[in-house]
Amino acid sequence: MVDPLPQTPEGVELRHLRAFVAVAEELNFGRAAQRLYVTQPALSRTIRAFEKLVGCDLFERNTRSVSLTAAGTALLDRTRDVLTDLDAALTAARAAGGELSARMDRIWSPVEETFNGELAPMRSAFEAMHAQFPTPEGVLLEPVNAGGVPGIQLIPAEASETVAIYAHGGGFMMGSAYGFRGMAGAMAEAGRSRVLVPEFRLAPEHPFPAARDDVFTAYRWLLDCGQPPEQIVLIGDSTGAMLMLAVLLHARECGLPMPRAAILLCPAIDFFAPAEAAPAEVELHLRFQSAYLGERPATDPEANAMTADLTGLPPTLVQSAAFDGMGRGTDDLVERLRSAGVAVRHDSFEVDSHAFQLYWSFHPEAADAVKQIGEFLREPRPLG
Repeated sequence: MVDPLPQTPEGVELRHLRAFVAVAEELNFGRAAQRLYVTQPALSRTIRAFEKLVGCDLFERNTRSVSLTAAGTALLDRTRDVLTDLDAALTAARAAGGELSARMDRIWSPVEETFNGELAPMRSAFEAMHAQFPTPEGVLLEPVNAGGVPGIQLIPAEASETVAIYAHGGGFMMGSAYGFRGMAGAMAEAGRSRVLVPEFRLAPEHPFPAARDDVFTAYRWLLDCGQPPEQIVLIGDSTGAMLMLAVLLHARECGLPMPRAAILLCPAIDFFAPAEAAPAEVELHLRFQSAYLGERPATDPEANAMTADLTGLPPTLVQSAAFDGMGRGTDDLVERLRSAGVAVRHDSFEVDSHAFQLYWSFHPEAADAVKQIGEFLREPRPLG
């Protein structure tokens, strides 16, 4: 008879199971550690603790290779099933009755209803929506002038040396630094990092490269002020994520050092290639696209990272929503980054809302995403 595993706080935990599956699938502790966003020594300790709990070796390892033992092979498929069932159960519980989706729809619908009308009501509705999102208590908001570009910075009570620059979404035509103070504040608190939000110029009044140049100026200003690049992280959500990629490519071409890392939240890949969308959606995308690009084609590599050489970009965390129409090409972007030699981690959340991280104050998946962003900001050497 096999003795049962101890049912105590020292017993098997989810982190043991996820660590085991990651190492078993990668057969490389370094890659598994990157995938789990932990250090390699920490992962090794977790695996050793798990083996002690199980009572046998799960891996054979030496300086050159890692392989599963017979016990590890027997455990792997069953562990995958456990994790799959658990994730499905949690997702079902969180989305019970569709209440969370309905709440997000109620917040977003007034903005969507303005899309076929004039620009001013559209921008007003977008700002009104963002006014509903709270800013965490204890996070200080200050105005800033970043080399001539106005903006704000969110400063948590206990700030580290890390500074993040955040480019907001809004289709390049909507949004403001102040409007996104809730999201910026949430990331500042989670990451214990100062978050700088430049007030970049919007289209159609200021087409590309105005927005890129404004965020680039803010980055160069931080460097000129003596902020070490290894203490800077660039973050963008939706079209802001695509903007940050353009900023990184411009910085590379100008010979500036790369920041420590980049974080891309629901990158709006479909903004530049809406062919798979419904006809009405394509028409809307083309309206935004034309306003932003002016006379430039959608394939311009200066604006569209999907047509650019991505070599030399910093380690990148990508978060996406599994059912997000604006991010249909996210897997392609991740693959392009990896093919260019960029260390990248891609986490897909079972959510049907674009830029779902904005709903961090009430949506469990969004709260988990912001927590992950905070961990990434605090990690001194993310993704190796």
